[in-house]
Amino acid sequence: MATISNLSTNRSATSPASNARGHQAAFVTTHWSVVLAAGRNDTTRAQRALARLCNTYWYPLYAYVRRRGYGPEDAQDLTQEFFARLLSQDSLSKADRERGRFRTFLLAAMSHFLANEWDKARAQKRGGGAEFVPIQLGSAETRYGEEPADPRTPEQEFERRWAVALLDEVLNRLRAEHKDKESVESFETLKPCLVGDSESQPYAELAKKHGISEGAVKVNVHRLRRRYRELLREEIANTVATADEVDAEMRYLFTVLARA
Repeated sequence: MATISNLSTNRSATSPASNARGHQAAFVTTHWSVVLAAGRNDTTRAQRALARLCNTYWYPLYAYVRRRGYGPEDAQDLTQEFFARLLSQDSLSKADRERGRFRTFLLAAMSHFLANEWDKARAQKRGGGAEFVPIQLGSAETRYGEEPADPRTPEQEFERRWAVALLDEVLNRLRAEHKDKESVESFETLKPCLVGDSESQPYAELAKKHGISEGAVKVNVHRLRRRYRELLREEIANTVATADEVDAEMRYLFTVLARA
C-alpha cells in the first residue's frame, strides 16, 4: 500500500515568481517576457518560449474560433494558420509591452486575424512554410463537443477556458514532480485536497485509510498546496510582461473561474 507520510516534491530550479527577494531582477527569464525582450531582434530562445506558450494555450483559442461561428474544419485550419504566422520572425517583432499579458495579446491577434487575414490565408498554402506548433487539433473537436453549451460571449468563454488550461498546466507540472510509483499514488490520493476549504477536507478518512496520523496527512496536504501555489505563480509569470502583474492576473483569473 502506498504511503502518504513522506510525500515530497523534486523542485526545479528557483524561478523568478517563487523567489521573493530576486524576482524583479530575474523576471526576464519567463516565457512571455523573453518574447517581449526579443522585440526587434528575433532569437531562438524567444521562438522556443513562444512555441511553448502556444502549445500550452492553443485550445482556448480554438474554442474561441468555434464560438465565433466557424465549423470544425475551418476552426482547425484557422488555428493552425494563426499559430504558424505567430511563430514567424515578423510576428515576434510585433509583440510589445503595450500588449501586456500573453492572454490579451493572443485574443487581440486572433480577432485581427479573423477580421482581416482569413480570406487571404485560404487562398495560400497553409502555414506558408513556417514550422507548426505541435498542437493536438485532431482531438480538439471531441474536447469541444464534450463541453456544455454556454451563454457567455466568445471572449468571456476564451478567458474561462484560458483559466482552466492554466490550472491544468500547473497540475500537470505538480504531478510530474512525483516521479516514482509510490509518490505518484500519494499525489493522486491527496490531489482532491488542493481545492476547497481546509476544514472540509477528509483528513481523518485519509489517515485511517493509510494507517497514519491525521496530523501527518495535514502536513502533506499543506506542503502540496504550498508547492501548487508556487507553481501557479510561476505559470502566471510566464504569461505576463512584468512581475508586478502576477498578483493582478491571479486575482482576475480566479474571478473568471468564480463566474463559471
